Amino acid sequence: MSRQRALEVLVVFARLGLTSFGGPIAHLAHFRRELVERRKWLGDAAYAHLVAYCQFIPGPSSSQVGFLIGWQRAGVPGALAAFLAFTAPSAVLLATAAIACASIGHAGAWIAGMKAAVLGIVAQAVLSMARSLCPDAPRASIAAAVAILCMSSSAPWTQVAALVPAALAGAAFLRLDARQDDPGIASPSRTLTVVCCGLLAALLTTVVVLAAWPGDPVGLLVTTCLQAGSLVFGGGHVVLPLLRDPLVHAGLMTDDQFLAGYGAAQAVPGPLFTVSAWIGAVIAGWSGAVLAVLAIFAPGLLLALGGLRMFNRLGGSPDARGMVAGLNAGVVGLLGAALWSPIGSGAAQHPGGIPLALAAFIALEVWRVPAWLVVICCAGIAILLPSWLGLDHGAIAAIS
Repeated sequence: MSRQRALEVLVVFARLGLTSFGGPIAHLAHFRRELVERRKWLGDAAYAHLVAYCQFIPGPSSSQVGFLIGWQRAGVPGALAAFLAFTAPSAVLLATAAIACASIGHAGAWIAGMKAAVLGIVAQAVLSMARSLCPDAPRASIAAAVAILCMSSSAPWTQVAALVPAALAGAAFLRLDARQDDPGIASPSRTLTVVCCGLLAALLTTVVVLAAWPGDPVGLLVTTCLQAGSLVFGGGHVVLPLLRDPLVHAGLMTDDQFLAGYGAAQAVPGPLFTVSAWIGAVIAGWSGAVLAVLAIFAPGLLLALGGLRMFNRLGGSPDARGMVAGLNAGVVGLLGAALWSPIGSGAAQHPGGIPLALAAFIALEVWRVPAWLVVICCAGIAILLPSWLGLDHGAIAAIS
């Protein structure tokens, strides 16, 4: 029965991995429609409990929710099946695109269009997140303080350091109501909890060990992805500065390559964290893509399963909820700083970049056009009308 259920999880999440466009919030809506309403694998209260928990901890929230639903349905095999099936389609597409990108004609114009699309997409994400995560003056102030701090320093560690006072401020000044309902979600056994926490500790130790070889590109790639997967709150968009700064500063890839990959990640289904497959493929081919994907997802998935037992007991306390609210406000500021630089500055390199980005933002925010379609349209406009973006043949060659 367990094997049959694991196979069922694999098939269902493969379908979701091929059709779930729109980012983490849209993924959660797809999950609810398919797994709660249609298949009734769990009830609304249990689903809301898992979503709240995965918002509380760092990592790719929609992938963590799917991972835990797979575990609830078919144990560890079900959890692994859910992760593999939901992640593999977009990861394979992005790695293939990264490897093939150098041979695509008009790659420079395509990248310029991608940069404009990314600016519009991230601007819309910042606005949407600010509405929901910074609804009052204290949280808006936390977001502004984090943005100012991040824009004041270019050091890669600034983003992480800025989130610590945001969490402390949330615990000290935000008083939110505790969760009222206990849906009775199953808790992992003590043995499974210890194993997951032990593996997570081993991964974090790996970060320290790999940092001793700063000149190794693959070591830096794995370290950066492990750190990002361990520290990102607020969804896939927030991973942008945490991945970009160490890798671009080290010269392993250019801003154009990074932002093109981030734009491509908007055009495929599945989790935004699979942008790591593009990055890994650019740096070290297929082996780099596999290592990057495993490194960025593993910490969050291990934490999701290893911490569920404790969250079922303590996660609804006002202090805990205040801390995560402060963190969520902080990541809005973090993403706002990234919107200013490097995303905005990158799009502004070309005269038509900002107008195209504004058109992308309006399409997303006002007309509700899917992000993947906006990305394709921006890239197509840049390829067909390079002179409108201010690109001549020399500029295209320079970008390529």
